[in-house]
Amino acid sequence: MPVPRFSRRASCLLAAAVAAGCRPADPNVVRIVSSLPRTGSAKQQSDTIVNGIRMAIEEAGGRVGPFRIEYLDLDDSTAAAGQWTSEAEAANARRALQDPDVCAYIGTYNSGAAKVAMPILNQGDLLMVSPANTAVGLTKPGLGEPGEPEVYRPTGARNYMRVVPADDIQGPLSADWAHAKGWRRVMILDDNEVYGKGIADLFDERCRELGIEVLGHDSIDSRAQEFKSLMASIKAAEPDLVYFGGTTQSKGGQLAKDLAGAGITAKLLVPDGCMEQAFIDAAGAATLEGRCYVTFGGLPPERLTGKGAEFVAEYKRRHGTLPEAYAVYGYEATCVALHAIRSVGAKDRRAITDAALALRGFEGALGRWSVDANGDTSLRTLTISAVRGGAFVFEAAIDDTAAVSDPAASAAP
Repeated sequence: MPVPRFSRRASCLLAAAVAAGCRPADPNVVRIVSSLPRTGSAKQQSDTIVNGIRMAIEEAGGRVGPFRIEYLDLDDSTAAAGQWTSEAEAANARRALQDPDVCAYIGTYNSGAAKVAMPILNQGDLLMVSPANTAVGLTKPGLGEPGEPEVYRPTGARNYMRVVPADDIQGPLSADWAHAKGWRRVMILDDNEVYGKGIADLFDERCRELGIEVLGHDSIDSRAQEFKSLMASIKAAEPDLVYFGGTTQSKGGQLAKDLAGAGITAKLLVPDGCMEQAFIDAAGAATLEGRCYVTFGGLPPERLTGKGAEFVAEYKRRHGTLPEAYAVYGYEATCVALHAIRSVGAKDRRAITDAALALRGFEGALGRWSVDANGDTSLRTLTISAVRGGAFVFEAAIDDTAAVSDPAASAAP
């Protein structure tokens, strides 16, 4: 969707509205807000992110410096849409901005939702830490759409960061891994959304650089109930691999089901937006068995070490199951916010934001990492998992030099 641009007059009007809508601040409270899709098919994933947020707050004893922590779990989706909406996300961002006790905003899950919230929160220097956004244009100059990322910073100052690697790592490295597997003919599909099309375009570009033949690149209508009409042309093209840039919510599971139903034997490669149990449930475990791979920017829960392994063990103790992939990122995002608030020791949004953006050598659940000048993490590992036995099973890890860490994983199937 178009991202609003703020004139000086509009900025002044917004500031006046904020001042008028603010209730008196509580000197003893800092409030952390999250904005995630709490309704629809992403709920299972966002449940585990919220669990991670709560664990970080509880680990801190519910306090940071002299302040008591209050947490507000907001939903940026609606039951009618079954996913996030721009109206819900904008309302959440305005609510946070206008609350003088809010010192950090954890979100969003969807990159398209981030485009809505970022310019609103920027007006009040409110720290925004995403556990899941990966679209490159949110932070990286020259890699996204014209005007990105400056369009999200109407004040000219930065207030956004993310703890997950962006798609300029995931897209190209996915193509590197496909090339290492020996796949040379690929059909590319995307959901025509910010995240899905963005990562598919990056995958496409890298495939062409590597000499992988791109047989076609089409966008699906994610509102459709099924995609059987596409299957004949895909089957006729005889690809080794079908790549889908999209999410569970934009019909990744249905697409996988239709590919199998049409007798298409090509492998299926999907990005982290499909790395949730809901994707396997939607497609059917048998449909995906031995033919579907999913990429993820970072390490899956079972591969985390140190503080990350401690988080996973505690999560399992509390909830009786492994967390979904993004739970630890919700935990880490909250730890970053708490660290910044603690280091400032005051309810000063600009100072808290600056402290988070200046983070260097942070020892967290994801390992030791820093924030770069764009607000991105220094972590640059991509992992690939296969779907086996109705679950995601680690296959390989690669870094931004495109070296496959598991030599056995580079052999052609």
